[in-house]
Amino acid sequence: MKLVGLALVFVCTFGGLLIAMHFDIPKFMKLMTLILSAMPGEMVIILGCAISAFLIANSTETIKGTIKYMGALTKPAAHSKEDYVELMSGLYTVFKLARTKGWLALEQHIEQPEESDLFSQFPALQHNHHAIVFLCDYLRIISLGNENPFELEALMDEEIETIAHHEGHPGHAVQTMADGIPALGIVAAVLGVIKTMASISEPPEVLGKLIGGALVGTFLGVWLSYGMVAPIAGAMSSKAESEVMYFKCIKVAIIAFLNGAAPQVAVEFARKFLPHDVQPTFQELEEHLNELPSPTA
Repeated sequence: MKLVGLALVFVCTFGGLLIAMHFDIPKFMKLMTLILSAMPGEMVIILGCAISAFLIANSTETIKGTIKYMGALTKPAAHSKEDYVELMSGLYTVFKLARTKGWLALEQHIEQPEESDLFSQFPALQHNHHAIVFLCDYLRIISLGNENPFELEALMDEEIETIAHHEGHPGHAVQTMADGIPALGIVAAVLGVIKTMASISEPPEVLGKLIGGALVGTFLGVWLSYGMVAPIAGAMSSKAESEVMYFKCIKVAIIAFLNGAAPQVAVEFARKFLPHDVQPTFQELEEHLNELPSPTA
């Protein structure tokens, strides 16, 4: 739907222009020719300066993160319902093993999760490097003797806040770029006016085209910012929030288990915490949990 929305921006902009011109095709084509002839230079000034400023203002890691989060246009959510079912199944298995055999039984799994037979049953979780490290770090702390849910929850909240800041930075950086693009459109327009003033002795028809070309810069700056770049930034921020939700789900389940909840009840706490678009039903999760093999140390 994101790509459809971007396509509709083009359709509504130029379709609305055609309607405003009462479907006068010859005049519309003449105007489009003027816009298209001025667009390459204006785009170089506006987007070139915007991207250059983006590179100056942000770290290499943020730039790489921005490229990664461009995938929000085709995959708006970082995790699907199936991913969360697998996550909660993995947490259930971990909790059940800890409840039956003790926290030390998890040691071999949390020290090398990429080689763990337990985590290999849940490939999406196992291959999510940051999430599996997050989970195993807290399981390690618990296995070392700190089972105080209040202390662990406070620590988790601090770490999740750091993760949220990190994951949200690409969207924020692109939004900052979007905020500056209209001003860069004015820069392009001013340069066009300077070019026009240098040709002040030309006839009105020539001056009209030059002035029209200069105004294309203002049009492109506002249009690109509010119609293209800012919505992309919003999509990236939304995906970042869905990425953080995965860590919050882990936190809720662990804290519930430490507070004395049974393994199935602990993952039910996590299930209820999820947004409705990725939340499995109680029956869906229960059926999946019932099919899991008994965990072994």
